[in-house]
Amino acid sequence: MEGQLPQAPQVMRRSRVREGQAFPLGATWDGLGVNFALFSAHATKVELCLFDDAGERELERIELPEFTDEVWHGYLPDARPGTVYGYRVHGPHAPDAGHRFNPNKLLLDPYARAIVGDLTWGPEVFGYVLETGDDLTFDTRDSAALMPKCRVIDSAFSWGRERAPNVPWERTVIYETHVKGFTRCHPGLPEEMQGTYAGLAAPEVLDYLRGLGVTSVELLPVHTFVNDAFLLDKGLTNYWGYNTIAFFAPARRYAREPTFAVREFKEMVARLHDAGLEVILDVVYNHTAEGNERGPMLSFKGIDNASYYRLIPDQPRYYINDTGTGNTLNLSHPRVLQMVTDSLRYWAGEMRVDGFRFDLATILGREPYGFDEGGGFLDSCRQDPLLSRVKLIAEPWDCGPGGYQVGGFPPGWAEWNDRFRDTVRAFWKGDEGKAAELAARVTASGDLFNRRGRKPWASVNFVTAHDGFTLQDLVSYDEKHNEANGEDNRDGHENNLSWNHGVEGPTDDSSIRTLRARQKRNMLATLLLAQGTPMMLAGDEFGRTQQGNNNAYCQDNALNWVDWSGIDEEGRAQAAFVRKLIALRQNFPVLRRGRFLTGEVNEELGVKDVAWLRPDGGEMDAEHWDDPATRCLGMLLDGRAQATGIRRPAGDATLLLVLNAHHDVVEFSLPEPPAGQRWLLLVDTHRPDIDEPEPFDFGHGYMVTGRSFLLFLLHPERGGRAILSAARNALLAGTAPPPMPNG
Repeated sequence: MEGQLPQAPQVMRRSRVREGQAFPLGATWDGLGVNFALFSAHATKVELCLFDDAGERELERIELPEFTDEVWHGYLPDARPGTVYGYRVHGPHAPDAGHRFNPNKLLLDPYARAIVGDLTWGPEVFGYVLETGDDLTFDTRDSAALMPKCRVIDSAFSWGRERAPNVPWERTVIYETHVKGFTRCHPGLPEEMQGTYAGLAAPEVLDYLRGLGVTSVELLPVHTFVNDAFLLDKGLTNYWGYNTIAFFAPARRYAREPTFAVREFKEMVARLHDAGLEVILDVVYNHTAEGNERGPMLSFKGIDNASYYRLIPDQPRYYINDTGTGNTLNLSHPRVLQMVTDSLRYWAGEMRVDGFRFDLATILGREPYGFDEGGGFLDSCRQDPLLSRVKLIAEPWDCGPGGYQVGGFPPGWAEWNDRFRDTVRAFWKGDEGKAAELAARVTASGDLFNRRGRKPWASVNFVTAHDGFTLQDLVSYDEKHNEANGEDNRDGHENNLSWNHGVEGPTDDSSIRTLRARQKRNMLATLLLAQGTPMMLAGDEFGRTQQGNNNAYCQDNALNWVDWSGIDEEGRAQAAFVRKLIALRQNFPVLRRGRFLTGEVNEELGVKDVAWLRPDGGEMDAEHWDDPATRCLGMLLDGRAQATGIRRPAGDATLLLVLNAHHDVVEFSLPEPPAGQRWLLLVDTHRPDIDEPEPFDFGHGYMVTGRSFLLFLLHPERGGRAILSAARNALLAGTAPPPMPNG
């Protein structure tokens, strides 16, 4: 059943349409004309619709003349870059069998490189009669007037002297941010650049990021995405962007000139690379913006619903919803798998990004029988000559069966480690029984990742991310405050492992403010000096707040935008402290070892790579590990332990980290230094402004302030110039914040 078809404009003469080729998919300009190729295994006819430059008026409708290997294709010798187009796809309307074809609906090309216009919500964009609520009905209204369109592009771009930074994993420090939110309120940028790709690449912004010391900027989704209708009805919008509809097209909302979004994105990448900064994209290949059987028909659903989506096997009218968003892409289908890997190669190759963070990545490794680390998608990435060389980071969970897979991804992948987040939060909050778990987490979670030759960098450690409290809110609120989201505070996580330290929200109480500031430094130091790959949330370095909102996905306003003008002296001091921590991490290789720390004695070298100490100086034993009241311990990193598989002593510095989550002062006895060496204090979160290594007079304990973090360096009095210089340079970096606007 097709029902009534929309009135077609004059059809192009077939003499102007050639057969073209089934490869590559999408609209490809070859210098003479454009080849159009669209996969659909179950369609009976595909029409290419051409529009005026604004995408407002349909000019011609052309039936693609050839069907090869389930690809419909045709070649237009007089088409050029800038051509605006969409598709109408004919086929069976049989929802109970998984087929929802409706040629009344204009559809986006899954391979579109650029998008024209925005989606306007209306009943016409649904394949069924929305007013009835019955998805088995067939809607005959034309959706073209409400739909965005595709634009053919010329991919030529002069990259000049651009070179990828190629930051080694062990030196990587990730900074998660949002293209718009990071610069929307930046006072050093002209208004037309604020909140854009160009704004993120402005010299003032690059100087700040470089000055802070991060190496890799991870951007929330920049693939073209849709604003949810229910949010628009409430005066809100989709700010984070986890609602993709075009996997090859950069979001035009972040471009100064929307027509040139592709070029502006490439210019941003080039400028970030020139500054030595990597670009990592947060990508959403687990679902699309089309929702379930009651969702709109924008692209995949109308092109070949039964191929693109995972449908319930014995009820294909309905969608498997392992994402919690209504649908799940079917990466078990070879053409869908091809689309995703083609998209990744496009961004890594043509757009030159350096890596990807995969939202709900367990879905990408799930086959019909369950998650499989040898599944099609994961194997495809591992063997691909391009994708296997970029950074691949999994969010290793979803809401489907067997969805929690932290540590379960194959070699070559890094993974977000929520066990690190939860343990560090709970430890510094003062929860009991967290010492042993903390030891595992700050040594790169070898219990989860130390297999099949994986390295410590596979654990992406974080305390905060876009989803949840900011660091400032983590120490300021016991409860979430999401009233602005319009869901009566029912949305967002309930268990945040947060602590307001006595007052909910902002306070003028100096003792609470002092303790909160120290707790932030404690968690930042734990994050940035732990083994593994650290990831920071933008603004945490100077105390950005979302006023207790832990699910700010729909707030495209000052609640989410970085408030550069609101950074006070406390915030500037905290940013300087973060700068110092990152410099220490980079200056001392023992803080970013390429091998997992095990604590076993290396008989050949006669040393342990890590030893855990009690406050009395003795080594932790089972009694102390099992004691729920253990809240203070030391982590001794011996710089002589082998750093690689080569069985010879390393020449790294020896460091002692002391973590005291007890509420009161603890006297800590440092190990006796070898003859001719002494301990130097580099970090004390109770005294964050230490700017010169402080000698420690061995023979009495160090009085460790309650709830504080310390770092000591073992320094040879002779021949230790390089070690002392590395320490001084790092502390010097912490004497001032990175260059900030108005500062």
